[in-house]
Amino acid sequence: MRRSNAWLKHHRLLAFFVLAYAISWSSWPAYAAGLVPRMEFLPVGPLAAAVIVIALAEGRAGFRAWGRRLIRWRVGWVWYAVALLLPAVLVLATGFITIAFGASAPGLARLTWSGLLMVFAIRLVNPMDGPLGEEPGFRGYALPLLQAARPPLQSAAVLGLLVTVWHLPLVLFEGLSLIGLPTTFAITFLYVWLFNRTGGSVLLTLLFHNSQGTFTVSSFGFTGADASRAELIYFGMVVLAVLATVLLDRKAWRKAPRSATAVGRFSLRMRPM
Repeated sequence: MRRSNAWLKHHRLLAFFVLAYAISWSSWPAYAAGLVPRMEFLPVGPLAAAVIVIALAEGRAGFRAWGRRLIRWRVGWVWYAVALLLPAVLVLATGFITIAFGASAPGLARLTWSGLLMVFAIRLVNPMDGPLGEEPGFRGYALPLLQAARPPLQSAAVLGLLVTVWHLPLVLFEGLSLIGLPTTFAITFLYVWLFNRTGGSVLLTLLFHNSQGTFTVSSFGFTGADASRAELIYFGMVVLAVLATVLLDRKAWRKAPRSATAVGRFSLRMRPM
């Protein structure tokens, strides 16, 4: 037991990602064997993995550090605006460009503020949805460990690759477009930028993720070739936003703030992966 605990404490990142994948993909073997009718992807995997690894490897001190990141709300109002509005700006720009190419957007007529607010509120507290299922694990736990030994740009690339592969079953079994994978990789850089610029606030990345999933390109109701074009344009918009942060805010990519890295009792004497 002592030997296994020692190994876990020195390989927390590896243990986290193995658990996150295993939990989220848990029905894949049964589906492949024909034992269940469909693949059930569980977004709660990263959240559950973080809880398990912290409990086994770090204990109360780890939960306190993790909890502080989860509820860090004292950031400038501008970052709340970025978290809530930037995803909508990217979607609106995508929609208007697609319409300029001649597409019709019947979905806009069906949108209501009350409907959007209800979706936003439900997603905010549902651990079986992306925001609450992913953010406490990927940004709240894995990212600080990555940044303890790597600069933000490199950490974002590593995290982006791992998060993208984690989403693979959604492409294979649940109809996510293939362009969704490179888009997931690219937008991870925006999450990392926001996380670091807010001193390691998971709350802000949670709001960003929630906003991203509440008002989407599909809200326009594009169909056929127009829908495919819109997804490609959205990918381009995300890449442009990432390049803007890299070129215009280079300081943010040189070194993560101490509050956004796993420093302290555990990480100072351990390899992060």
